[in-house]
This record gives sequence, C-alpha cells and structure tokens, in this order.
Amino acid sequence: MKSNGKTISKNTVIIKRLDADHGRETFKNYLPLNREMVKEIGKKVKMIFDDLGGSSLIKSSRDVYIKPNAVGSNAYVYTRPEVLEAAIQYWFAAGAKNIYVIENCTQANCTRFVFETIGYNAVCKKTGAIPVYLDEGDAVEYDFSGKKSVGSDPKGYVLTKFKMPRIIHEKLIREKDANLYVNIPKLKTHSMGVVTLGIKNQWGFPIHCDRSPDHNYNLPHKIVDVLSHVRPDVTLIEGVEGTIFGHYPPLALADRCVRPFRVLIGGKNVVAVDIVGARIFGKKIQDVPHLKIALERNLGDGIQSEQDITITGDYSTYDDLDILDELSQYGGQYPDDLIPEFPKDVTIIKGKEMACREGCVNNSLSVLQGIYLDQHGKGGWTMIMGKGFEKDVIDNITGPVLVVGPCAVKETGSNLVDRLGGKKVYFSRECNDLTALVESMCHLMKVSPFKLAPPINLIKAGYLLLQMKLNRSSARMTNPLANFVKLR
Repeated sequence: MKSNGKTISKNTVIIKRLDADHGRETFKNYLPLNREMVKEIGKKVKMIFDDLGGSSLIKSSRDVYIKPNAVGSNAYVYTRPEVLEAAIQYWFAAGAKNIYVIENCTQANCTRFVFETIGYNAVCKKTGAIPVYLDEGDAVEYDFSGKKSVGSDPKGYVLTKFKMPRIIHEKLIREKDANLYVNIPKLKTHSMGVVTLGIKNQWGFPIHCDRSPDHNYNLPHKIVDVLSHVRPDVTLIEGVEGTIFGHYPPLALADRCVRPFRVLIGGKNVVAVDIVGARIFGKKIQDVPHLKIALERNLGDGIQSEQDITITGDYSTYDDLDILDELSQYGGQYPDDLIPEFPKDVTIIKGKEMACREGCVNNSLSVLQGIYLDQHGKGGWTMIMGKGFEKDVIDNITGPVLVVGPCAVKETGSNLVDRLGGKKVYFSRECNDLTALVESMCHLMKVSPFKLAPPINLIKAGYLLLQMKLNRSSARMTNPLANFVKLR
C-alpha cells in the first residue's frame, strides 16, 4: 500500500516520539495531559495512521471499532483518554460513519463504571463515538483450541470453550471484511503475562467467568487462542507512559513503576507491533510466552523473528529502543514482576509443588499490595496459594486465612474449615477470581470497596448500576458491602 509516497508493508512498525514535556515531578498525582502534549499526540496519531493507509483502510460499512485498554480505573493502567480522542477524531475525519469504543474491563469492575470514571464516556459524548460495554448483551460460544482438555492432558485446559460478546462475533469476525478494527492498548509490562500490549488487550473479549479457569501456566496459550479468532486491522500502542513491575501499579509506588517513554507505536500486524513494543522493555520474543506461541502457531503473517520486522519513524533499529537510556540499570530488561512490598503482618504461604505466577500468586499479591499501600488495609491474617504444603505449616495457622486457587482449596480447604470454623476461612476458588479476592481482602483488611475506585456521585452510580442490570451485564462486580459482610 502506498501512502505519502512511501510503501508500508504489513510487517512495518512505526514509532513516533512525543517531544512535549510530560510535566510531571511525580507520578503519584495522575493528571490530564498538558495542552502541548495533547496537540502533539493529535499530530503524531495522524502521521502514524496516514502512513498505514489512512482513509483507504476504512471498509465498506464505514464503521470503525476501537478497542482501548480500559482494564480498570486505577491510574496508568488504561489507555489515555487523550489518545483515544485523537484516534476517534482522526477516523471521523477520514470518512468513518460510526465509531464504536468497545471494551470489557477486568473482573471486580463494570465497564460502564470504568468508562464513566476514566473519562471515556465524556470522550464519546464530545466526539460522537458510541460506547459499547462488552459485558452487556448476548454472547456467542467459541473454542479455546490451543491445548487439549485436562481429561486428555494433565496440563491441558479445564475450560475448553468460552463466550465472546455477540457484537465481536458479528462485526469483527463474521463481517470483518466490512468493518475496521483499531486496537489501542497501553504500553505496560504484566505481572502474569510479561507484557500486555495488542495481543493481550484482546483478553477483554472473553466474558468474566470464562477468564478465570486456566489463568495459570495455560494463560499464554489462551491469549493466543483469542488471537486465532479475532485480529485487529491496526494496532496503536499508547506509550505516553508505560508501567514496569507489572500492569496495575499502586499509586504509592508510581514513581518506581511508571516511566515516561513518550512514544506511540503503530502497525497493521499486531504481532509485529507487540514484538517491537516488548523491546521497549528489553524483552525479546523468547521472553514473552504468548509471543513465542503466536509465532509457533503461524499467527505472525510470516514473521519468524525480530529481523522480519521493519522499524521506521523516529527509531529504526532495536538498538535504539532503550528510549530512556536506563535499561542497563535493570540488567537489560525492565522488571515485569511485582515489587516485593507487602504487609509484614500478612503471612504469605506458597505451595512447594506449584504456585502459578500467572494465576493465584500474582493476582492475589497485586490486590494485596494495592489495598495495603494505597488504602492502608489491615493485616493479621494468612494467605495460602498453590499446592504441595507441609502439614505442620498448615496446622500452625490459627487466625483468619484466605485460601486462593483450586489447588490450595482442594488440598487444605476442608481441613482448615474443620479446624478453624467457616467464619475464619475465606475462599477464592478459581485461578483468577478477582471479585472473590477483592471481596475477601476488603473484609479482612477493613477497607470499603468504594475506596478502590475514583469517587462517583451516588445518584450517577445508581443509574449506571440500573443500566448495567437492565442490559444483563455478565460482569463480576464487587459487592459494595464486602468490608462489612464475609461473602466468601
């Protein structure tokens, strides 16, 4: 395809630097971007989309579906609304008839609430885009096809099918030749998936209850399973900032976890874009399991290695991608695991046989860290996860205990309830049931769930909740009374 006199191949990735001053002395205050940065974002977004084909990418329906990362409402975890707005304005100017902003946030949240609190609803109202809350409405069943079931393979899938919103099935899969799909993830490492960029951004498509099973060593396979069903036409990584030490940093640690990369990374091949995005963090293909699996399953449009990708724009080689000139301070790679700062009066016990970082371990520790550091939650309890526990260690637990994951529940749950009583034992029975984790920790740590999200007018909250219910949301929301009532 020719654009602006240049030929842009599908395996070309464009990187544009944002030169405007970020204007932050500390990242502990999450603020809207300054006017100069917003203006430059609009300019650079246009340059990238123009070079990728611009209006020629709009298909017969003239409808555009934009998938940002709106995993939750915590600072720095979601795609900047300023970048989303620039993309919407671009595609309307390019000739789009309708633009839909689509997302299904993480568990323990509701997409309507997230869109309202992070400003996406305001952006849609301002621009004329249509918000689509993917946790509402009908869903269509698809296969998790990357591995056999656990009945045939001990390391196989517990859940081999999942439900995906009908609009994704109809508009981005069945009618993909008529509709343009633009994927706009945030530049982040991930404490369970190493990085969360364009491919991982599509993990928002399975409904909440289908994300929890196999959210363990099988997670990278399932991420690629979703990619095998639906693939974006264009991916634009928003890297105004990026996160290291995982994807959900507590504000208390923001100055260590948030880095001002000030880049936008775009391309038509999501695998190529992600490979380049991962190299911003110093990560190669072999360091990111789902990237390696995607290439093994021939989902990279002919890409077999980093050398099959052309980098252009303000950077031209992988050696240029130490953007802040600080990778050597981290041993050549930015860390993607959590900073080990947890309450000293919470005893954390991991099974010696297995404790999956991709599931019960880092999901639990991430929630614990956030409630402890940002909300000053109380300790005085024990959390166990994984399998393969020494009997005397479990027998020495005397106070409240949170048992996380099916392995730990199966091995220790009945014994703990029999010995301590049901009131002292809390359960999160799946590999990744964030709602159970948040509800249990809010009760154990005496923190209101209302404090875990930006404040919202109670009348507005009630209206959003009613709309969610009327539209049959499949979201697993946190009970707002979890700090008062033991629910798990």
